Amino acid sequence: MKQMLTRIALLLAATLLVTGCQQEAQQSEGQAAAPEAEKKTVELSYVEWATEVASTNVVQAVLQEKMGYEVELTPVSGAAMWQAVATGDVDGMVGAWLPTTHGHYLEKMGDRVVDLGPNLEGTKIGLVVPSYEAIDSIAELDENAEKFNGKIIGIDPGAGLMSKTETVFEEYNLENFKLVEGSGATMTAALSDAIRNEEWIVVTGWTPHWKFARWDLKYLEDPKKVYGGAEKIHTIVRTGLQEDMPEVHAFLDAFQWSPEDMQQVMVWNREEGAKPYESAKRWINENPEKVQQWLP
Repeated sequence: MKQMLTRIALLLAATLLVTGCQQEAQQSEGQAAAPEAEKKTVELSYVEWATEVASTNVVQAVLQEKMGYEVELTPVSGAAMWQAVATGDVDGMVGAWLPTTHGHYLEKMGDRVVDLGPNLEGTKIGLVVPSYEAIDSIAELDENAEKFNGKIIGIDPGAGLMSKTETVFEEYNLENFKLVEGSGATMTAALSDAIRNEEWIVVTGWTPHWKFARWDLKYLEDPKKVYGGAEKIHTIVRTGLQEDMPEVHAFLDAFQWSPEDMQQVMVWNREEGAKPYESAKRWINENPEKVQQWLP
């Protein structure tokens, strides 16, 4: 009887030892896997302008291909893009044109978002015409309204560029014009048709944009400075992102490229008909040193 009790005690001790080892191994595995498990989906909003399609897809490609995150993109209007970040519905965006184009959004929502600074410098907005047109200033538009069929071809109505153009109507007394709403795609389609037929046309424009690589264009001078001077494109994120996803915050804070970089991606998207995400992956693979500087 005594021997049997001893054997039972030994078996219980062995069982407890094995169970303890298994639990310790499972805890170690769980601790090792924790960083990967903690990675959340990153949500970004953007406007479907050629510039923002290029930059947002490059950011998505780095987050997914180099950092292991899943990314959800939501195309919206300019106002909704800012509102989504301010309310925390998305984590951020890389398409804030400051200080002029989106200045009114920053003034309204600046205390509910975090401005990480410029990701691209050397931008510009204004009214654009083909170089063959014999005018050079916005002040000359109204007297030539018939040549333009009384139309300035615009983009989506929520864009800051459209808001500034409405102010141009007031400041320059453009009584014989109307501003035609549309999108970036309809604007460039109208520009393409007019140039093909050597007709006069004036459109709302911005730099960088692939249309300047495609056609010989010029900005009309803006002596009243309604459109402001050179602008920068900023990265804006929601409050709390640094605490929730420090690695993502660090990358977005470091993200910065040049107009030439963006132009290259836009040309691939437009001229080669590539899908934006494929162009973005191609760009990050061809520019590893620049991408490495962004990674935390």
